Amino acid sequence: MKINTKQQLDFLIEYLINEHDEEINIPDDVDGKKSLLRALMNVRPPLDVTHEFLQVQDEYLRNETLKKDLTSAEDIGEVKGKLALWQGDITTLKVDAIVNAANSKLLGCFIPLHNCIDNVIHSSAGIQLRGECSKIMQKQGHDEEVGKAKITGAYNLPSKYVIHTVGPAIPYGASPSRQDCGKLASCYRSCLELASQNGLESIAFCSISTGVFNFPQRKAAKIAVKTVEDYLDENETTLEKVIFDTFSDDSYLIYKNLLFGG
Repeated sequence: MKINTKQQLDFLIEYLINEHDEEINIPDDVDGKKSLLRALMNVRPPLDVTHEFLQVQDEYLRNETLKKDLTSAEDIGEVKGKLALWQGDITTLKVDAIVNAANSKLLGCFIPLHNCIDNVIHSSAGIQLRGECSKIMQKQGHDEEVGKAKITGAYNLPSKYVIHTVGPAIPYGASPSRQDCGKLASCYRSCLELASQNGLESIAFCSISTGVFNFPQRKAAKIAVKTVEDYLDENETTLEKVIFDTFSDDSYLIYKNLLFGG
């Protein structure tokens, strides 16, 4: 029997609460239930889960994705050669891979309802994403190095893959060093190399390290554009479109000026 959104939320919330065996007040309204579910998913470690939970979660998250205004690589009109500029929510891009600005643990953000891109991507993908990241990190045996990248499935996102990279963190009030700039460039190269190795044709970059990692937006954008241009010029690649996804108006204007001169 097909269940509605409220029934899906109730089942998923009760399942996650029972894992903790604790008392949590469950809101009556659907929006409140959605926020609580996301918060519970955010704090959940990468544990085993039942097939029934995944079935209900995946149906719920896929329906949530379909409610969004999805954008494919071909729909993006601001293009310069293989480079493209787009402003919006990266989890609505129907491309081969989106890039996640991760931390060194590579397990996603554990802060409930945090607005960082790491949290947003994991929340939209589902708990399987943290599970796959955990297996990668267990096999690796150490934290992810700054400038490196890993590729995973995208699960309930409209993209096919997520490429996770760890950018340099700049202390508040400090300026990036030459080493920091080199590591940021390495993030972009590592993602492009993984995309090419996996035969991908489109990739969408977020503005790596410019959020809580404090890398200045304009300097980061210059590094991003130059690194991508150099990679495309110097390497054979399957990539046909590299998208710079911006969220804020300021970031969009910075990239627009760099790419199109205005």
